[in-house]
Amino acid sequence: MAELKFEIMETIAVLSESPKGWTKELNLISWNGRDPKYDIRDWSPDKEKMGKGVTLTEEELTSLKKALEIR
Repeated sequence: MAELKFEIMETIAVLSESPKGWTKELNLISWNGRDPKYDIRDWSPDKEKMGKGVTLTEEELTSLKKALEIR
């Protein structure tokens, strides 16, 4: 499996923290040197391990925000 490279460009929000120190975060991340996208996932305290997450374009994030405002 190829190595996954990432750079957290900006931490926008920490949504929660588990008793073991893992945090669920909304970040702006560049994956493998590509343009940054918005990303929601769990991170270990040292940011070396991550859980499964979802990556969104700016347009998808805007659509999600609109959908949540309706609720």
